Amino acid sequence: MKNITQLVLGTLLMLGMGTANAQTKAVKGKVWSVEKANQWSKQHPWIAGANFTPSTAINQLEMWQADTFDPKTIDRELGYAEGIGFNAMRVFLHSVAYTEDPKGFKSRVNQYLALADKHHIQTIFVFFDDCWNPAPKAGIQPEPKPGIHNSGWVQDPGVPALKDPKEMALLQHYVKDVLTTFAHDKRILLWDLFNEPGNSGKKEASMPLLASVFSWGRDVNPDQPLSAGLWDWTFEKLNAFQALNSDIITYHNYDEEPAHLNVVRLLKTHGKPLICTEYMARPRKSTFGTVMPMLKRENVGAINWGFVSGKTNTIYAWDTPIPSGAEPALWFHDIFRKDGTVYKAEETDLIKKLTSER
Repeated sequence: MKNITQLVLGTLLMLGMGTANAQTKAVKGKVWSVEKANQWSKQHPWIAGANFTPSTAINQLEMWQADTFDPKTIDRELGYAEGIGFNAMRVFLHSVAYTEDPKGFKSRVNQYLALADKHHIQTIFVFFDDCWNPAPKAGIQPEPKPGIHNSGWVQDPGVPALKDPKEMALLQHYVKDVLTTFAHDKRILLWDLFNEPGNSGKKEASMPLLASVFSWGRDVNPDQPLSAGLWDWTFEKLNAFQALNSDIITYHNYDEEPAHLNVVRLLKTHGKPLICTEYMARPRKSTFGTVMPMLKRENVGAINWGFVSGKTNTIYAWDTPIPSGAEPALWFHDIFRKDGTVYKAEETDLIKKLTSER
């Protein structure tokens, strides 16, 4: 979310989301009823956690490729999460890593899930992503660019892949294989099918893939809910499609608490559980001290962006690079340093307090 104007537009949009127009009809397969969604929610104490990439990975490929998969670091850093009471982490997969080595990829996913489960953490897995660099490539990933936020993060599947007519069949196989393999796995909390569709200037060009991934998900019909988070309130058709086809409503919001609360109240009109799968950007006044207590009061899941400061460089702001690579006066995201020391003790003290009161 970028500004209040978009919030107002989103408010007008969401009020009319009870019915779909001809261009936003639900895909085949049965979307969870309000009753089923809320029954699922009752089985899960208040959800709190972070978006997780180990500090040794610059992007999804470096996390999941065989040569750079780092279970030792993952285990240690998920231990930090357990220590402050987090019970869920949102983790991005990548189709390129799967295509290079399907069996090995699924084995590493299983290994990750075992480590997360060891720390009493469930996982939200993300399939596709329209953010940042448009041309993912297998193999050695670039080193971080000093002081630049997410300098090596890659889209999935990326722009070149979507120009290949054979790609859709490969993506369908990837999604269905992974979903089928883990369809009954209780270590998985939710499948987030598409991160920020329409980002990077794509807008409605992302609709075909968005519709397809929901269709593939309904074909498999896993035990876990399917969702795709709303994030830009000007994307009317995408927003309507995402909300109408999600079993659980997920969304992103980097606004300060009053504006964020307005969005929560509006999204609650759907009658389904809510999870905020991205928030917390300190210079924007989206903070643990203000937003997280509100999400707890409203019984909205709270998944902030950033966890351990590392190669993703997300201590730096989106549009404010520091070419020297010096530490910013105020971190944008992230909670821990690599050695497990905290950035702000008052933040982790608050998180522990909120999570201990489930």
